[in-house]
Amino acid sequence: MLRSMYSGVSGMKGFQTKLDVIGNNIANVNTTGFKSSRVMFKDIMSQTVSGVTAPGNTSGGVNAKQIGLGVSVGSVDTMHLAGSAQTTNNPTDLRIDGDGFFLVKLSDDQATPFLTRAGDFHVDAGRNLVTSDGLRVLDSTGAAITLGEDVTSFTIANDGTIVQTMADGTTQPGVQIGVGKVSNPQGLEKIGGSLYRMTLNANAEGALEPTTANNTEAGTGSIVAGQLEMSNVDLTSEFTEMIVAQRGFQANSRIITTSDEVLQEVVNLKR
Repeated sequence: MLRSMYSGVSGMKGFQTKLDVIGNNIANVNTTGFKSSRVMFKDIMSQTVSGVTAPGNTSGGVNAKQIGLGVSVGSVDTMHLAGSAQTTNNPTDLRIDGDGFFLVKLSDDQATPFLTRAGDFHVDAGRNLVTSDGLRVLDSTGAAITLGEDVTSFTIANDGTIVQTMADGTTQPGVQIGVGKVSNPQGLEKIGGSLYRMTLNANAEGALEPTTANNTEAGTGSIVAGQLEMSNVDLTSEFTEMIVAQRGFQANSRIITTSDEVLQEVVNLKR
Protein backbone atom coordinates (compact mmCIF):
# COMPACT_ATOMS: atom_id res chain seq x y z
CA MET A 1 0.00 0.00 0.00
CA LEU A 2 1.02 3.62 -0.47
CA ARG A 3 2.59 5.37 2.50
CA SER A 4 0.52 8.46 1.73
CA MET A 5 -2.72 6.61 2.55
CA TYR A 6 -1.57 5.76 6.08
CA SER A 7 -0.20 9.28 6.51
CA GLY A 8 -3.62 10.64 5.56
CA VAL A 9 -5.33 8.33 8.06
CA SER A 10 -3.02 9.47 10.85
CA GLY A 11 -3.70 13.10 9.92
CA MET A 12 -7.47 12.59 10.05
CA LYS A 13 -7.20 10.91 13.47
CA GLY A 14 -5.07 13.78 14.76
CA PHE A 15 -7.48 16.46 13.59
CA GLN A 16 -10.40 14.48 15.02
CA THR A 17 -8.69 14.71 18.41
CA LYS A 18 -8.10 18.44 17.90
CA LEU A 19 -11.80 18.96 17.10
CA ASP A 20 -12.74 16.98 20.24
CA VAL A 21 -10.60 19.28 22.39
CA ILE A 22 -11.94 22.43 20.69
CA GLY A 23 -15.52 21.21 21.18
CA ASN A 24 -14.91 20.67 24.90
CA ASN A 25 -13.38 24.15 25.22
CA ILE A 26 -16.36 25.81 23.55
CA ALA A 27 -18.82 23.78 25.64
CA ASN A 28 -17.14 25.12 28.80
CA VAL A 29 -16.94 28.75 27.73
CA ASN A 30 -19.06 29.77 30.76
CA THR A 31 -17.80 27.18 33.26
CA THR A 32 -16.42 28.78 36.42
CA GLY A 33 -12.70 28.14 36.86
CA PHE A 34 -12.38 26.11 33.63
CA LYS A 35 -8.98 26.00 31.92
CA SER A 36 -8.88 25.46 28.16
CA SER A 37 -6.77 22.79 26.47
CA ARG A 38 -4.79 22.64 23.24
CA VAL A 39 -3.46 19.81 21.07
CA MET A 40 0.16 19.65 19.98
CA PHE A 41 1.18 17.36 17.10
CA LYS A 42 4.45 15.57 16.36
CA ASP A 43 5.59 13.64 13.31
CA ILE A 44 5.91 9.87 13.36
CA MET A 45 9.32 8.35 12.64
CA SER A 46 10.55 8.64 9.07
CA GLN A 47 11.56 5.75 6.83
CA THR A 48 15.16 6.10 5.65
CA VAL A 49 15.48 5.17 1.98
CA SER A 50 19.21 5.83 1.88
CA GLY A 51 21.62 6.94 4.56
CA VAL A 52 24.12 9.74 4.87
CA THR A 53 27.41 9.71 2.98
CA ALA A 54 30.29 11.61 4.50
CA PRO A 55 32.39 13.98 2.34
CA GLY A 56 35.45 12.37 0.75
CA ASN A 57 38.66 13.60 -0.82
CA THR A 58 37.17 13.69 -4.31
CA SER A 59 33.41 13.98 -3.69
CA GLY A 60 31.05 15.83 -1.40
CA GLY A 61 28.71 14.41 1.19
CA VAL A 62 25.20 13.16 0.42
CA ASN A 63 22.23 13.79 2.70
CA ALA A 64 19.91 11.04 3.84
CA LYS A 65 16.66 10.40 1.97
CA GLN A 66 13.79 10.04 4.43
CA ILE A 67 10.04 9.72 3.92
CA GLY A 68 7.71 10.72 6.75
CA LEU A 69 5.07 8.24 7.89
CA GLY A 70 2.41 10.57 9.26
CA VAL A 71 1.52 12.48 12.40
CA SER A 72 0.50 11.69 15.96
CA VAL A 73 -0.75 13.67 18.97
CA GLY A 74 2.26 14.88 20.94
CA SER A 75 0.38 16.28 23.93
CA VAL A 76 -2.90 17.75 25.12
CA ASP A 77 -1.90 20.71 27.29
CA THR A 78 -4.11 22.42 29.85
CA MET A 79 -3.58 26.16 29.67
CA HIS A 80 -3.53 27.45 33.24
CA LEU A 81 -3.96 31.09 32.32
CA ALA A 82 -6.12 33.38 34.42
CA GLY A 83 -9.74 33.75 33.39
CA SER A 84 -11.69 36.98 33.55
CA ALA A 85 -13.24 38.12 36.84
CA GLN A 86 -17.01 38.16 37.30
CA THR A 87 -18.28 40.36 40.13
CA THR A 88 -21.15 38.74 42.06
CA ASN A 89 -20.95 40.58 45.43
CA ASN A 90 -21.69 37.24 47.10
CA PRO A 91 -19.35 37.04 50.13
CA THR A 92 -18.79 33.29 49.68
CA ASP A 93 -17.79 33.65 46.02
CA LEU A 94 -13.99 33.69 45.94
CA ARG A 95 -11.37 34.21 43.24
CA ILE A 96 -7.63 33.63 43.46
CA ASP A 97 -5.84 36.58 41.87
CA GLY A 98 -2.62 34.81 40.91
CA ASP A 99 -1.24 31.31 41.38
CA GLY A 100 -2.71 28.63 43.60
CA PHE A 101 -5.75 26.41 44.00
CA PHE A 102 -8.48 26.01 46.59
CA LEU A 103 -8.30 22.71 48.49
CA VAL A 104 -11.40 20.55 48.97
CA LYS A 105 -12.15 17.05 50.28
CA LEU A 106 -14.99 14.56 49.91
CA SER A 107 -14.47 13.33 53.48
CA ASP A 108 -11.99 13.48 56.35
CA ASP A 109 -10.67 10.05 55.31
CA GLN A 110 -9.34 11.42 52.01
CA ALA A 111 -5.54 11.63 52.24
CA THR A 112 -4.75 14.15 49.48
CA PRO A 113 -7.27 16.91 48.78
CA PHE A 114 -8.56 17.84 45.36
CA LEU A 115 -7.72 21.22 43.84
CA THR A 116 -10.03 23.69 42.12
CA ARG A 117 -10.12 27.25 40.83
CA ALA A 118 -13.93 27.41 41.05
CA GLY A 119 -14.67 29.45 44.18
CA ASP A 120 -18.48 29.35 44.22
CA PHE A 121 -18.73 28.21 47.85
CA HIS A 122 -21.69 27.94 50.23
CA VAL A 123 -22.42 27.46 53.92
CA ASP A 124 -24.46 24.31 54.51
CA ALA A 125 -26.86 23.46 57.35
CA GLY A 126 -23.94 22.16 59.43
CA ARG A 127 -22.23 25.59 59.05
CA ASN A 128 -19.53 24.01 56.88
CA LEU A 129 -17.98 25.92 53.99
CA VAL A 130 -18.60 23.64 50.98
CA THR A 131 -18.58 23.59 47.19
CA SER A 132 -21.72 23.29 45.07
CA ASP A 133 -21.20 19.51 45.07
CA GLY A 134 -20.87 19.30 48.85
CA LEU A 135 -17.08 18.94 49.07
CA ARG A 136 -15.69 20.61 52.19
CA VAL A 137 -13.31 23.53 51.80
CA LEU A 138 -10.07 23.25 53.76
CA ASP A 139 -8.14 25.78 55.81
CA SER A 140 -4.39 26.43 55.80
CA THR A 141 -3.81 23.45 58.12
CA GLY A 142 -5.72 21.02 55.92
CA ALA A 143 -8.78 20.84 58.18
CA ALA A 144 -12.36 21.38 57.02
CA ILE A 145 -13.73 24.87 57.67
CA THR A 146 -16.71 25.02 60.04
CA LEU A 147 -18.18 28.26 61.42
CA GLY A 148 -18.96 28.45 65.12
CA GLU A 149 -22.52 28.61 66.44
CA ASP A 150 -21.93 32.12 67.82
CA VAL A 151 -20.82 33.52 64.42
CA THR A 152 -23.56 35.74 62.99
CA SER A 153 -21.73 36.93 59.86
CA PHE A 154 -18.28 36.95 58.34
CA THR A 155 -16.07 38.49 55.67
CA ILE A 156 -12.99 37.08 53.95
CA ALA A 157 -9.74 39.04 53.73
CA ASN A 158 -7.33 38.89 50.78
CA ASP A 159 -5.07 36.48 52.68
CA GLY A 160 -8.01 34.12 53.20
CA THR A 161 -8.62 35.02 56.85
CA ILE A 162 -12.28 34.62 57.81
CA VAL A 163 -13.12 37.73 59.88
CA GLN A 164 -16.04 36.67 62.07
CA THR A 165 -18.72 38.83 63.66
CA MET A 166 -19.79 37.24 66.94
CA ALA A 167 -23.20 37.26 68.59
CA ASP A 168 -22.06 39.95 71.06
CA GLY A 169 -21.15 42.30 68.18
CA THR A 170 -17.38 41.88 68.41
CA THR A 171 -15.21 40.79 65.52
CA GLN A 172 -12.33 38.37 65.64
CA PRO A 173 -10.18 36.58 63.07
CA GLY A 174 -10.92 32.96 62.36
CA VAL A 175 -9.08 30.34 60.31
CA GLN A 176 -7.45 31.05 56.95
CA ILE A 177 -8.74 29.45 53.77
CA GLY A 178 -6.12 27.00 52.49
CA VAL A 179 -4.42 27.39 49.13
CA GLY A 180 -2.29 24.80 47.34
CA LYS A 181 0.72 25.76 45.22
CA VAL A 182 1.67 23.42 42.37
CA SER A 183 5.04 23.48 40.60
CA ASN A 184 3.64 22.12 37.31
CA PRO A 185 -0.11 22.83 37.01
CA GLN A 186 -0.21 21.11 33.60
CA GLY A 187 0.73 17.90 35.40
CA LEU A 188 -2.58 17.88 37.30
CA GLU A 189 -5.25 15.37 36.30
CA LYS A 190 -8.75 16.61 35.47
CA ILE A 191 -11.41 14.51 37.20
CA GLY A 192 -14.53 16.53 36.35
CA GLY A 193 -16.57 18.95 38.41
CA SER A 194 -13.87 21.63 37.94
CA LEU A 195 -11.59 19.49 40.14
CA TYR A 196 -7.97 18.40 39.71
CA ARG A 197 -6.12 15.48 41.27
CA MET A 198 -2.47 15.62 42.31
CA THR A 199 -0.01 13.53 40.29
CA LEU A 200 3.69 12.72 40.51
CA ASN A 201 4.38 15.25 37.73
CA ALA A 202 2.55 18.15 39.39
CA ASN A 203 4.69 18.28 42.53
CA ALA A 204 7.69 16.19 43.52
CA GLU A 205 6.48 12.78 44.74
CA GLY A 206 2.90 14.06 44.48
CA ALA A 207 3.22 15.99 47.74
CA LEU A 208 0.84 18.85 48.51
CA GLU A 209 1.26 21.11 51.54
CA PRO A 210 -1.59 23.55 52.30
CA THR A 211 -0.48 27.15 52.63
CA THR A 212 -2.11 30.57 52.74
CA ALA A 213 -3.15 33.05 50.10
CA ASN A 214 -1.18 36.23 49.38
CA ASN A 215 1.96 34.43 50.54
CA THR A 216 5.08 35.88 48.89
CA GLU A 217 7.29 32.99 50.02
CA ALA A 218 4.97 30.36 48.58
CA GLY A 219 4.10 32.49 45.54
CA THR A 220 0.33 32.25 45.99
CA GLY A 221 -2.08 34.92 44.82
CA SER A 222 -4.51 36.90 46.94
CA ILE A 223 -8.16 35.96 47.49
CA VAL A 224 -10.80 38.36 46.21
CA ALA A 225 -14.20 37.96 47.85
CA GLY A 226 -17.36 38.68 45.88
CA GLN A 227 -15.83 37.61 42.57
CA LEU A 228 -15.53 34.40 40.53
CA GLU A 229 -12.90 33.39 38.00
CA MET A 230 -14.60 32.59 34.73
CA SER A 231 -13.43 30.26 31.97
CA ASN A 232 -10.26 31.31 30.12
CA VAL A 233 -11.62 30.05 26.77
CA ASP A 234 -11.16 32.57 23.96
CA LEU A 235 -13.94 31.97 21.43
CA THR A 236 -12.10 33.86 18.68
CA SER A 237 -9.09 31.57 18.94
CA GLU A 238 -11.23 28.46 19.28
CA PHE A 239 -13.28 29.15 16.14
CA THR A 240 -10.09 29.98 14.21
CA GLU A 241 -8.53 26.70 15.32
CA MET A 242 -11.76 24.91 14.38
CA ILE A 243 -11.46 26.22 10.81
CA VAL A 244 -7.82 25.10 10.67
CA ALA A 245 -8.73 21.64 11.99
CA GLN A 246 -11.62 21.31 9.55
CA ARG A 247 -9.46 22.22 6.55
CA GLY A 248 -6.69 19.93 7.77
CA PHE A 249 -9.16 17.06 8.06
CA GLN A 250 -10.45 17.75 4.54
CA ALA A 251 -6.91 17.90 3.13
CA ASN A 252 -5.99 14.57 4.70
CA SER A 253 -9.17 12.97 3.40
CA ARG A 254 -8.16 14.21 -0.07
CA ILE A 255 -4.80 12.43 0.36
CA ILE A 256 -6.64 9.17 1.01
CA THR A 257 -8.91 9.71 -2.00
CA THR A 258 -5.94 10.44 -4.28
CA SER A 259 -4.03 7.40 -2.98
CA ASP A 260 -7.10 5.27 -3.65
CA GLU A 261 -7.27 6.56 -7.24
CA VAL A 262 -3.59 5.70 -7.75
CA LEU A 263 -4.13 2.19 -6.42
CA GLN A 264 -7.15 1.82 -8.69
CA GLU A 265 -4.97 2.70 -11.69
CA VAL A 266 -2.46 0.06 -10.59
CA VAL A 267 -5.22 -2.55 -10.38
CA ASN A 268 -6.48 -1.53 -13.83
CA LEU A 269 -3.09 -2.33 -15.33
CA LYS A 270 -4.12 -6.00 -15.24
CA ARG A 271 -6.85 -5.25 -17.72
